[in-house]
Amino acid sequence: MKAKQFIVTASMGKRIVAKGAVLHPDLRDVLRKGTLVIVAGSTNGYVAEEILQSIGQAEGFSRAGFRRGTVVPPGFAGLKKADLKGDVVITDGKWREGDRDKTVFDVAGSLKAGDVVLKGGNAVNLASGQAAVYIGDPSSGTAGAILPVVYGRRVKLIVPIGLEKRVTDDIDTLASDINDTGTEGPRFMPLPGGILTELEAIKLLTGCKARLAAGGGIYGAEGSVWLVVKGSDGELAAAEKLLDSVSQEPPCEV
Repeated sequence: MKAKQFIVTASMGKRIVAKGAVLHPDLRDVLRKGTLVIVAGSTNGYVAEEILQSIGQAEGFSRAGFRRGTVVPPGFAGLKKADLKGDVVITDGKWREGDRDKTVFDVAGSLKAGDVVLKGGNAVNLASGQAAVYIGDPSSGTAGAILPVVYGRRVKLIVPIGLEKRVTDDIDTLASDINDTGTEGPRFMPLPGGILTELEAIKLLTGCKARLAAGGGIYGAEGSVWLVVKGSDGELAAAEKLLDSVSQEPPCEV
């Protein structure tokens, strides 16, 4: 076994996660039979692109405006106006015309065991494999629509999330502190779903084991991560090809 190191920007990471989602076994199953809901978000925009391309139905989808809450730098005034047409709802492998303006709020009540929801997050603890999302809506936003069917109907939740959102503290402890009545700012909701980061995606796409080694940079590499990727010669060649294919991914501006 050999290893190579790669630097991955935040936008490269989003694309890698999205490519990995196409090969995720739960997603491959639900695309054959069942309903897949891709909840709008910046990372999920990439996921929707890749999944729709994989089933030959990308026409009509745009990442522009495919978001709800957005994190931008302090004082930033250049956020583009969002025009969210709907979340992406794919049933039995078809993104039907009549479903293209539907949101997770419209379809949550009809989801059942075996269906899958993809929702992004704002924090991920790699050691525990748990993620969380900030919520500003007093009704808990899209998370409030998703969690009852995850718990009540065994709908599967998967959280595509980039390594730049990694935290080291326990997610539940953070939630307790952030949601305390004396804390200002958005609330914080743990998500009971499996995570899909660049690490899991690289494994799915190449067979390599990837580990987080370092992070940071300048000139657009802020938020980047260094990954140590280990595998056979063939697996490493596949990883190098993957990383090269996303190396020119532009910054995410939706």
